[in-house]
Amino acid sequence: MTDTDQQVDAAIRDVVMVGAGPSALTAAIYTTREDIDTVLYEKSAIGGLAAITDMVDNYPGFPEGIEGLTLADLLEKQAKRFGANVDFGDVESIRTDGDIKVLTVDGQEVRARTVLIATGSDYKKIGVPGEKELYGRGVHYCATCDGAFYRDQRLVVVGGGNSAVQETIFLTRFASHIDLLVRSTLKASDVLQRDLQKYVDEGKVTVHLATGTEEIVTTEGKVTSVRAIKDGKSFDIPTDGVFIFVGLIPNTQFLPGSGIEVDEQGLIKTDRHLQTNIPGIFASGDVRSGATMQIASAVGEGASAALSIREYLDDLKRK
Repeated sequence: MTDTDQQVDAAIRDVVMVGAGPSALTAAIYTTREDIDTVLYEKSAIGGLAAITDMVDNYPGFPEGIEGLTLADLLEKQAKRFGANVDFGDVESIRTDGDIKVLTVDGQEVRARTVLIATGSDYKKIGVPGEKELYGRGVHYCATCDGAFYRDQRLVVVGGGNSAVQETIFLTRFASHIDLLVRSTLKASDVLQRDLQKYVDEGKVTVHLATGTEEIVTTEGKVTSVRAIKDGKSFDIPTDGVFIFVGLIPNTQFLPGSGIEVDEQGLIKTDRHLQTNIPGIFASGDVRSGATMQIASAVGEGASAALSIREYLDDLKRK
C-alpha cells in the first residue's frame, strides 16, 4: 500500500451514525468499545426527543424516573468515554461508491464503510399558541411516556386516527375524564371505534367531532384549558394536560436519491439485522419501519445494530 493509499484509507471512517439520540448513542457505546472508529452527526439536540422530554418515567433502572436531558447527557458521556466522536452537523445526502458510503455533511463529503441512520421521528404539531411553549410541561405526544403523570386528572386528546384513539383508550387507565377533539370525523378503524365507545358509554370519554383546537390556555405557566372551536363558536374545555396525536414525521429528508427503501409513512425498511436494502447501511430507533417509538426499545435496537455493523465490517476485512 502506498502512502497515498494509506492517507485515503485513513480518511474513511468505520461507521458514521446519522443522529445522536438514545439509539445511536447506545450503538456508539458498543462500536467504540470494540475499537471501531465511530463518529456521530447531530443537527439539533444531542439525545433527540428524549433530551427535550421533561421526565422519562418508564426507562428501566430508574425507579423514580429520570429527566430526559439527564438521560441523554449520561448516554453521551458514556459513548464519549469509549472514544465516540459526537459532532454537530447536518447530513444532507447519502450515496454509495462501491463498498464505500459517501455522506454530504454541511457541504463536505465524509466517507465511511458503514452508516447507521438513527435520526428518529418528530411529532406533527398542530401549531396553536401554547403548544410549543409547554412541550413536556403539560403538552405531550406520548401516552405511554407521560400518561401516568395524570392520575385522576382531566385530559384533552387531539386527533382522530388510530393512534389518537389507541392512546385515548390507554390514557383512561389514569385520567378521570378525557375530551377527545376530532377536527372532522373519526378515522380510526371500526374495531378501535367500538372499543372507544365502551369508554364513552361509561362517561370516561367525551368525543367532540368537527371540533378544532385554537389555543392551549395557561395560567401561571400551567395548562388550565383548551380553547376549542365548533360551528364557528369558541369554547373552553378545562384540562390538566393535553396529548396530541396527529401523526409522526420521520427525519428522512436527506434520503431522496439515496436508493434506501422506505415505507408509505417514510420510515426506513430494514431486515432482521437492521440492515436496509443497501448493504452496509443500517437503521435503528424511531426512524425505522416497525419501531415501537419507545426509548428502551430504541436503545436495544442500537445495540443490535452495532453488532450487525461489527459483523459487516468483519466480512469486509475478509474480502
